[in-house]
Amino acid sequence: MPWWAFALLSALFAALTTIFAKIGLENVRSNLATAIRTIVILLIAWGIVFTTGEAKNIGTIGSRAWLMLILSAVATGLSWLCYFRALQIGKASFVAPIDKSSTVMILVLSVLFLGEPLSWKSVLGTALIVGGTLVFIL
Repeated sequence: MPWWAFALLSALFAALTTIFAKIGLENVRSNLATAIRTIVILLIAWGIVFTTGEAKNIGTIGSRAWLMLILSAVATGLSWLCYFRALQIGKASFVAPIDKSSTVMILVLSVLFLGEPLSWKSVLGTALIVGGTLVFIL
């Protein structure tokens, strides 16, 4: 399957995450809901790793990769905690567009830290995302 198919599936599952979470957060504290979600994801991810035989490669991961993966996990956890709290107290149709504006932040950070090129297309796309987000929430 090509990369864009996985990206589309990711978008679909992210959309379902918002809908299911908004419904599931009714009468459940956001931090508890995040912890439950994390356990389920943990079980699924390790199930896949063991099923595919990838667990045997854990010893080959370098220290820099470990650090970056740990920092990514911390950022993911903080993102989930904030997202679930925002969903609990806000409208999903407002929370999701703001959350997805992370695309704008990714563009800026990828230029600054990864040295990725900045093109007129990426600047225009980013401006459209910001504009679209503002249309959603204003």
